[in-house]
Order: sequence, then C-alpha cells, then structure tokens
Amino acid sequence: MSVRVRIDGDPVLKESTTSRRPPYVVVKATVVEVRGRASGQSSGSVRVRTPVLLIGTAKWKDVRYGQHVDANGRLERADGGEVAAMLSTRSPPRIVDAPPWWLRAAERVRAGLRQAVVHQPEDVRGLVPALVMGDVSGVSAELNADFRTTGLTHLSAVSGTNLTLLLAFLLPLARLVGVRARGLTVVGVLTVVVFVVLARPQPSVLRAAAMGLIALAAMTGGGGQRRAVRSLSVAVIVLLLLDTSLARSAGFALSVLATAGIVLLGPGWRDALARWLPGWLADAISCPLAAQIACTPIVAWLSGQVSLVAVVANLLAGPMVGPATILGFVAAGGALLSTGLAQLVGWVAGWPARWIILVARAGADLPGAENAWPATVFGVAVLTVLCLALVFGMHRILARPIAMILATVVLAVVVLRPIGSLGWPPRDWLFVVCDVGQGDGLVLKAGDGTAVVVDTGPDPAAMDRCLKDLGVRRIPVLVLSHFHADHVGGLAGVLAGRQVGEIEVTPYFSPRAEYDRVTELAAQHGVGIRTVAFHEQRVVGQVSWTTLWPAKVPALPAAGVSSATSTDEGSPENNASIAMMVEVGGLRILLTGDLEPESQRAVVASGVDLRADVLKVPHHGSARQDPAFVAAVNARLAVISAGRDNDYGHPAPRTLDLLSHDAVRTATTNVSGSLVVTNTNNHLSLATRSSESVG
Repeated sequence: MSVRVRIDGDPVLKESTTSRRPPYVVVKATVVEVRGRASGQSSGSVRVRTPVLLIGTAKWKDVRYGQHVDANGRLERADGGEVAAMLSTRSPPRIVDAPPWWLRAAERVRAGLRQAVVHQPEDVRGLVPALVMGDVSGVSAELNADFRTTGLTHLSAVSGTNLTLLLAFLLPLARLVGVRARGLTVVGVLTVVVFVVLARPQPSVLRAAAMGLIALAAMTGGGGQRRAVRSLSVAVIVLLLLDTSLARSAGFALSVLATAGIVLLGPGWRDALARWLPGWLADAISCPLAAQIACTPIVAWLSGQVSLVAVVANLLAGPMVGPATILGFVAAGGALLSTGLAQLVGWVAGWPARWIILVARAGADLPGAENAWPATVFGVAVLTVLCLALVFGMHRILARPIAMILATVVLAVVVLRPIGSLGWPPRDWLFVVCDVGQGDGLVLKAGDGTAVVVDTGPDPAAMDRCLKDLGVRRIPVLVLSHFHADHVGGLAGVLAGRQVGEIEVTPYFSPRAEYDRVTELAAQHGVGIRTVAFHEQRVVGQVSWTTLWPAKVPALPAAGVSSATSTDEGSPENNASIAMMVEVGGLRILLTGDLEPESQRAVVASGVDLRADVLKVPHHGSARQDPAFVAAVNARLAVISAGRDNDYGHPAPRTLDLLSHDAVRTATTNVSGSLVVTNTNNHLSLATRSSESVG
C-alpha cells in the first residue's frame, strides 16, 4: 500500500544477527495518510493517525524528525507497546517536505550541544545531551546499566522527574536574583517550553512537560496540597482521555507517582530539612527523595529488585542535575555564536556530569546496591506498607540532624554488608544459569570469589546483578560461545569492576558488528582475546574443561554480507558455538551454546564421550534438537535459559517432550529464574528460590 508518514524519531541503522537481510533502519513514525486500495477505494486517500514502527532499507537513515515522507509498504498489526502497527518497506523514502523551522532550529541547537562536549570523556559526551534533551544515543551500555542499578535512569531519559529536578534548581536560583511571584511562573513556563522544543514534542516529552507544569504550579503558587492534588488529577484524566493506552504504561505510572511524591511530600520534607540546612540544599534533597520513595513499589514490581542505594544515589546526584542541565543549555545556545565558547561552557557542564557518573559507578559497585524482592502481589503490598511507614515517619527524621545521621549510618551498614536473601545463593553452589532474559549467562565456581563465566546474556545489568549475588570478583577466563547479541550483549556488565584475565572466543567472527563491539570493549578494559582450539583442555581452580566443538569453521561471509543461512540449514554462528565438557565438584556438565542439529550430529559422530550429569540444552530449548545427541548425553538434569514471554516460543514443547521421554529432569529460567546446581555429598541438587532436589 502507499502511505504518507511523519517521522517521529531518529533513524537507527541496525545489522541483522540471525538472517541474511542487509543492514536496515528502524524509526518511529505516524501514518497520516493511506492511499489507493488500502482505503477501500480505487483512488483517493484516507487521513489517519496511526503510530507505527517503520522498518526500511539503509536509504532511510537520512530521514529527519518532523519530515513527511511517502512510501510503499506493508502494514502489520503490533501487539501492545507504544505503536499500533509495523510498517515494512523496501522502497526508498520520497521526501515530501522539510521539518518545521522551529524543529530545524532545535536540531541545530542539539548538534551544537554535541559539538560542545565532543572533546570530553565518552561518558560525559553521552550524559550531557541526555540530561539536556533526552538524547541517549551516546550513553554507553555500561553506564546505562549502572544508572539502572542505582535508580538514576530517569536522569538520562525524558521524564517528569528530570524536568522537575531542573525546575527545583532553576526556581530557587531565580528567587536568589530577585525574581518573584508571576516572574517565577514565567521562568518556569519558558523552561518547560524550551525543554519540550529541544527534546522534541514526542508523547513521552509531552507527558513529562505535563508533570513538570504540575510541579511548577506547586512550587510557585499557593493552595498547598489541595491544589497540587487537583492539578495532578486533572492532568492524569486529560492525558488518559487523549491516549487510553497510558492506562497500561509503566512509564506513565512512574511519572505520575514521582510527580505526586514531589508535590505532596516534597514541600513538607523541604521545610523539615530547612530547619538545619540551607534552603537550596533542602530543595535539592527533598525532591529526589520524595520521588524515589513514591516509585519504589512499582519499580520492584517491574524489576523484582529493590535498590538500597537508589535514594542515596538520587540525593547525591540530584543537586548536580540542575547545574549540568542549565550549563548544557547555555553551551547549546552558545554553539550558535562561537564553537570555542560553547566548548568552554561544555567543559564546565562536564564537571557536574562527572559527579553524577561517579555516583552511578560507585553506587553500582556497592555490595548491597540491588536486592531481590518478590514481584508478587503480596511482595509489592508489603513494600508499599513499608514505604507508607517511611512517608509518615520521614518528616520527624528529616527535621532532626541526629536522627538523619543515625539513619544514614544504618543504611550505610546495610548497603556495605547486605543481609541478602536468606540461603540464596547456596554457599556450595557449583554451576549457575543466570536469569538474563532471552540469552545465556552461565557461571562455574572456580574458587572463593572466582568463577569461569560462559556467555554474558543480552543485558549488562542482569549479568552484573547475577555475578554480584554470587560474590564473583575475579574471572580468570570468560568464554563467549559465539557472537550473537543474546550471548555477548551483557559483556559490559561482566567487565564492570571485576578482574577478567582473558576472553576465549569461537574462531567464527560473525556477526561482524558484535565481534567488533566485543573487541572494542575488551581493549578498553585491557583484556586479551584468544581463539579456542579444538579438543584443548584447560584448568582454572576447581573447574576443568575440554573443548568439543567447533572442529572446523565455515568460511566467513564477504564484507557487508550477513552470514546466516536459511532456517533449514541452520545458522553458521550457532553451529560454530563453543561446546565444552566441564568437570567441577564431581559433576560433568555439557555446555552447548546454540548448537543446531547439524553440529550436534557431528559432535556425536566424533565418538567423544558425551555422558554428563547436567546438560545445558542448546539454543534456549528451540525445536531444532537432535534426539541422538540428547540420548548420548543421558543427563540427569537439563537446564534451559530462555526469556519470559519471548517471541521465539522457547523452550519449544517438542524439546520439552523429547527431554521428558528420556526421563530427564528439566528446569527453565523463564519459569524459575536463576538456576543453581550443587553436588553436596555427591547428591546433585537444583536450587531456585525454593530448593528442589534432583534424583
């Protein structure tokens, strides 16, 4: 069909890791007009307003936010999310018009800000644009993981909390220079308008602006809590009427709760702190503290984690958000006049940004940074009661310096010496399948605080959290079975704050983009990379293993050509996975990467002894398994790492049936979370959050 779309985001060029398709572009857009047969007419058009995710050829990489573009493509319904459909097109974009003048001006300012910090360290280059205009393209995966761990993610994204923190800094500054009454309102409204224009009027930005205006009314007007509740209620109702999908949006719920905490709790807590602290510092502390406590139950519901450092991290980082953002605005505007001036201001803006980064890095490295919390109705209800108790008692604590010091000391002790979940993980653990979502992240205990890690999952934060739970500080060998993103995407989380000796990889360096990313990260951390050798034997502490595969490696594809082949032949990357027979603590464990039937049959044909106590089922339990391979292993326990509600249908019912017919006990991370294998007194056991014995 022929459609006209409005570009609603920045195009992202991607490379496929699982198919032959060439590089492609993904960009958010809105279909504004449908022509021809799609409208049920022989000619003419129908005007619509349908948010879509557009997937096109590499020629779409030059489209710009705000442009109208004509294209031919296929619309398919999308299940959930912020878009209603997927628009796939092979035709090049046909540009209809340029973005409006004010968007072009905003883009020049955005480009000026990026240029102003171009000579700063990588993390600063990424964070300053994120603070000022929600541009997270430069924020590294490692820093993003640390932000999630410490509850600072809202600072690097467009959110009502971020805008409110900016107002909380700017309005007291305006009062300091003599602005009063309606002048404060004008300053606040202008700030919100500039923020929206620079961050661009996307739905998330407009929601943030609505929440920011409510906070502005609470900060500059009278009426107290009653007026704040009325304003917040009206804003929520209006936004829900305009977009009913917000009723199931976690981001919207967090934005509303954060704003409610700031406008309802913030003023009283600010007054309590102002009894013994300067007013500006009381403002800077009360806002992030109120927002964090208000959001904690929902965050726990979504992540299954409670961060004990989140409040402290927000308290420490919050006062620097305003200066970094304001200076970033000045640098962006100054770039229109002088590049040298802009870079000078950008250098100054980098220092508060460095402090925020330091807080995130240091906080994420603390032992008690994250603690598991049951994401159940009962668990969240208990946490909500605890947060309410804090709400009612916080005023008394904040008003007394001694009480604040005692509370801070207690929190510091808990964070530095966390109690953790009782009995988790078991002290005698030998092998752990980390719950990393749709991917593999495996840990083999080599000694006290030492482990051999095989694959890192797709998410740095999830892998980092698992290793922290296990107390792993040193990794002599990190094995990457192959270079698909669901096995190497979490590498930054493994390297963060740990001593890694070397990285062992498959000799099939494809997909090239992931291989290049791995080598770049390894070089940044000074970690060497070596290629595995067929049938080599290695020993690290109490872990020993023999490499069973790959015996031979298919030829790499030509530059610019994806290496994956058809589904019938299997993926060369998967079939070149490293397979290892591991021995640890009296157990034999067969690790298989994503081997498909072709390589499984080749391993069986090699005549090697495949008998093992534990089998890590290949390729997340996909339907492509060779029965002879499973029978040759003859395992007592099979473990499968797969993401909850994944789009691939892993583990496949066919594979689960195959394992059950062979009388193999099977456990999966998508049902039980992280899986821990022990062998105390020669008794193989599997532990999840509640221990289960295996034959």
